[in-house]
Amino acid sequence: MRLLVVGGCGFVGSFVVPVLARSHQVRVLDLKPPRAAASGVDYHVGDLHDVDLVASLSSEVDSMVFMAMGSEQDWGSPENARQHFDVAVSGLYLAVTGAVRAGVRHVVYTSSMSVYRYPNSEIFPFPDESVPPDAADFYGLAKRLGEEVCRTAAAEHGIDALCLRLSFPVPDDQWPRSGRPRERAISTSGRDTATAIEAALHRRGHGFDVYAISGDATGKMMSLDKARRDLGWAPQDVT
Repeated sequence: MRLLVVGGCGFVGSFVVPVLARSHQVRVLDLKPPRAAASGVDYHVGDLHDVDLVASLSSEVDSMVFMAMGSEQDWGSPENARQHFDVAVSGLYLAVTGAVRAGVRHVVYTSSMSVYRYPNSEIFPFPDESVPPDAADFYGLAKRLGEEVCRTAAAEHGIDALCLRLSFPVPDDQWPRSGRPRERAISTSGRDTATAIEAALHRRGHGFDVYAISGDATGKMMSLDKARRDLGWAPQDVT
């Protein structure tokens, strides 16, 4: 496929884009150039809010993968919160607008399980996809609103818009994530993150949908039944 990856030079993009580029023609749009360019990837520096630029880069593209997010610097400050909302809401809206203008009919949005309030117990599971998101913190709320942008785009333009609720994705050499036991339990390797996006690229003709993505194959903290059923995806790297 021909893919436009928006935000492909960020943390997740740094280990997902090289994998996608093995099987697809990948074009990346980011505010900054890559720290280490992946072989065969066509990089472009620019603003995702530029509808004309996104439309131009979306020419003959089969899917747009949106993985842009705000900075981790000064996490939670008013300016940082504003940046996250700007990317996940207005930025996503404008990028989708440009892509649809160019004829793109399929979008994959890297959302987050942070759309839910974090369970208070180490063993209390996250809700499954049938439960409406309820996060109130700036990051979770921004991701929630990003999903609503996708839902609206699917209804308004008749496109496919798949939201993958990622869980602590990390490069393979850093997996499983260090830290609290539950974060380690649900962290997702780079390989499994990339294969989840790959699976979503092939899910077409079903409009809007959301999927929990995690390395928790046991389902102790998170149910992956929907991803298994609809996407044919399950983590290979499990804790």
